[in-house]
Amino acid sequence: MRQRFALGLLITAGLSFGSAPGFAAEVIESASVVGFGTAKYPPDFPHFDYVNPDAPKGGSITYAEVGTYDSFNRYGSRGVSAAGAEEIYDTLFVPAQDEIDSHYPLIAQKVRYADDFSWMEIDINPKARFHDGQPITAKDVAFTFDKFMKEGVPQFRVFYKDVKSVTVKAPLTARVDMAVPNRERLYSLVEGMNVLPEHFWKDKKLSEPLNEPPVGSSAYKITSYQPGQSVTYSRVKDYWAADLPVNVGRHNFDTIRYDYYRDDTVTLEAFKAGEYDFRQENVAKFWATLYEGNNFDNGFIKKEEIGHEIPQAMQGFVFNTQRSVFQDIRVREALNYAMDFEWMNKTLFYSQYTRSRSFFQNTPYEAKGLPSPAELTYLTPLKDKIPARVLTETYQPPVTDGSGRIRQQARKAFALLKEAGWSLKDQVMTNEKTGEPLAFELLIYSPTSERIAIPLQKNLKQLGIDMKIRTVDTTQYIKRLRDRDFDMVSSGYAANPYPTQNLLIAWNSNYLDSTYNTAGVQDAAIDTLTEQIAAHQRDPEALAALGPALDRVLQWNFFVIPQWHLSKFRIATWDKFDRPSVRPKYALGVDTWWVDPAKAAKLPEKRR
Repeated sequence: MRQRFALGLLITAGLSFGSAPGFAAEVIESASVVGFGTAKYPPDFPHFDYVNPDAPKGGSITYAEVGTYDSFNRYGSRGVSAAGAEEIYDTLFVPAQDEIDSHYPLIAQKVRYADDFSWMEIDINPKARFHDGQPITAKDVAFTFDKFMKEGVPQFRVFYKDVKSVTVKAPLTARVDMAVPNRERLYSLVEGMNVLPEHFWKDKKLSEPLNEPPVGSSAYKITSYQPGQSVTYSRVKDYWAADLPVNVGRHNFDTIRYDYYRDDTVTLEAFKAGEYDFRQENVAKFWATLYEGNNFDNGFIKKEEIGHEIPQAMQGFVFNTQRSVFQDIRVREALNYAMDFEWMNKTLFYSQYTRSRSFFQNTPYEAKGLPSPAELTYLTPLKDKIPARVLTETYQPPVTDGSGRIRQQARKAFALLKEAGWSLKDQVMTNEKTGEPLAFELLIYSPTSERIAIPLQKNLKQLGIDMKIRTVDTTQYIKRLRDRDFDMVSSGYAANPYPTQNLLIAWNSNYLDSTYNTAGVQDAAIDTLTEQIAAHQRDPEALAALGPALDRVLQWNFFVIPQWHLSKFRIATWDKFDRPSVRPKYALGVDTWWVDPAKAAKLPEKRR
């Protein structure tokens, strides 16, 4: 229920049919969907390797969320959707969590497409049904695309501008025609589409909040809720796809519930008191000092650290480069010297974290050392558009001695600011031309974020820089993020297991309005590199060079003050769950867990 998957995945060639007379393109038929390499699972596979096909069904799991919600529409431009709202719709294909970007049939049975990528046809499983019993048809697929193009977020229309149409060829066959043949756009549309029921959505605005649960199609549907406080999903007992290979051993809980709390501290205390079942901890201090009490001593709560090698997101304090104060790269670099990670890790985080330095952290595409000859083939033509150090130095965030004193770092920051036209006047960093002070606002919604921001604020104050911390509720935060109404946020960029076309949405100028382009980047070199990545999705050798090449350019542009990452899951559960002996390589895999009645019987009644 808590997984969501990115766009931009490719389809493996299956059967190739000879071209008809007068046509240059061949027709390829395939069932598996693969973004990288070849499919691990054959067409007749019984289930994923990381599930227990005999897992019992039953019981419940309750999660906690911070904040509130006011909508059941995950795709609305306004409002905050309920946790799990995007999970009530099945997709055409399902990703395997032990492969990078490999997908297998769910609503779809197979696809056919021209090898020049000018069109594709999708055959739909005749058993596919929405929760109200109505069949999922090609009309719903065509309707979904049209709905998103007309009423979805602007970046959807930009991303799929090369798609001419999605039409109905037969009741269970949808056809995609391309205005401009584009392999990646064609495949990503088919893989990533949540199919909406036309009969429910045709008279509703996709951009607007929804105050009633919509008709879905997945293994779970919303069965009860308290507006803004909780939402409960129940397993669909007659779910049409329960026995498909992609679902065997998954979706084992009868109910999944999300309860809402006002902040992380209250949420943790509620967990320890038995108000919900599962917690994945993100705060090192909480993990080190607060996971204790009678329920731990009595063995009711199980605390675990599970190591992994999953690619890590680039978390950081993100500059809005559309703000004039942050348009100068020297200012952004100078502010990086105010982050004393070594002191924070020792003092606040109990030495649990590693400093992040890459937008491809924990992958082979992380930029290390100097650029390789292959990277230089892409970087050299851009040398007049990228920072010179991209070609001559290895990026590393500033390192301190951990004492809490940043005198050496401060000297470097002062020099950079002086070069950028700023100087100290009466202990205030002042613009030498305008006389304006260097001041900005960090927008956050969590007290935990405030805790990690205060040391940065203190060090910036020593540089004569005023960083105000503004805490708002989640609804205001999301709106301001969408409107780019902020100077800086504590946020980040999603993990990239390999360089995909999704990087366009996060970094390319054509997607400036995307909420994923948090830093508001408009950069000609980055545009070129992301477009080259999108154009070379079938060339692993090119991607092996383009990934670190882009990483270097992003690093040396200082769009973020990098924070930290942890290559392990820190989880605590009320000890009623069991799980398969094999964990999926690229996920925790909670959707494969189940309730063990014998364990549950030993717990206090409300947590059984």
